[in-house]
Amino acid sequence: MLCTDRPGFTHRVLGMMKQFHLHLVSDATGETINSVARACVIQFDQVRPVEHFWNLVRTDRQLDLVLEGIESHPGLVMFTLVDETLRRRLQDFCREMQVPCIPVLDPLINALAAYLGLESQRQPGRQHALDAEYFGRMDAMEFALAHDDGQSSWNLHEADVILMGVSRTSKTPTCVYLANRGIKAANVPIVPGCPLPPELDKLTRPLIVGLTKDADRLIQIRRNRLKLLNQGEGSSYVDPEIVRNEVTEARRMFTRRGWPVIDVSRRSIEETAAEIMMLLARRQSGGLVGKEPAK
Repeated sequence: MLCTDRPGFTHRVLGMMKQFHLHLVSDATGETINSVARACVIQFDQVRPVEHFWNLVRTDRQLDLVLEGIESHPGLVMFTLVDETLRRRLQDFCREMQVPCIPVLDPLINALAAYLGLESQRQPGRQHALDAEYFGRMDAMEFALAHDDGQSSWNLHEADVILMGVSRTSKTPTCVYLANRGIKAANVPIVPGCPLPPELDKLTRPLIVGLTKDADRLIQIRRNRLKLLNQGEGSSYVDPEIVRNEVTEARRMFTRRGWPVIDVSRRSIEETAAEIMMLLARRQSGGLVGKEPAK
C-alpha cells in the first residue's frame, strides 16, 4: 500500500487560500478516485487540499494505517473500497471522528444494478484485469512509441489515427494518451523544406488529423523548449515571421488534403484526445468528419 501526502491541485488565486485535508482511499491503483477528486475540487476557487493518497488498501492492517492517518489529520474522506468489511470499518470510524466519508462509485454502481437487474461483483481492481483490452492498450502504446515523430512510416497503414502538425503542437503526448485508450496513434511532423512521407498519399484506413496552434503561443513554447536545452534563440525555430508562415502553410495543407483540424492552443491533452476520439467514432460509424477547424 502506498500513502503519499502532497499539496493537491495547485492553481493561482488571489487572496487567502482555504486549506483542508483530503483522504483518498482505494483498493486498486487509485486512478479513479484521484480523477474524481480533481474534477470536483477544481470547481472551487481559493481552496488547497492536502492530499493523503492511500491505494491498494485490501487488508485490515492496511486499513489500520489509513485510520491512523485520518485520526492524525482529520478531513474529508473519499473512497472506492468494495470489500464490505473494510467499507464498514472506514465509515464507522469516520462517523466517530465526525468527518465526511463519501463512497464515490456507489450511486453509479447502484443505478447500474437497478437498471440491469444484476448485482455487481465487488472485486477490487477489476478494471485493471489482464484481458484482451489490456493487451490492446499495451500494443497501442508500443505502436505510438515506435511511430513517434515520423518514425517507421512503412507501416503507417496499421494506425487508427495519424496526427500531423508543426513542432510543439502536442502530437506526442496526445498519441500516448490515445494509446492508453487502446487507439493506435502515430504522429508525423511538418518540417519546412522536408517532404511528407509518400506513404501518406496511399493511406485509406487511418484517420489523419491536423493539429494547429496559435503562432504566438507556439513561439513562447518553443522558446521555453530552447531554454531547457540551453540553446540560444538565434534560429528560425522561434523567428516570429517564420513560425507564422509555418502555421499558415500547415493549415493550408490540411485544408487542401481534406483533413480535419483541431486548434490545440487552449486545449488540454485530454480535450484534444476527446475530440479525436469523437472524430474517429463518427468516421467508423459512417458519419462525415468535418473539415473546419475545431475551436
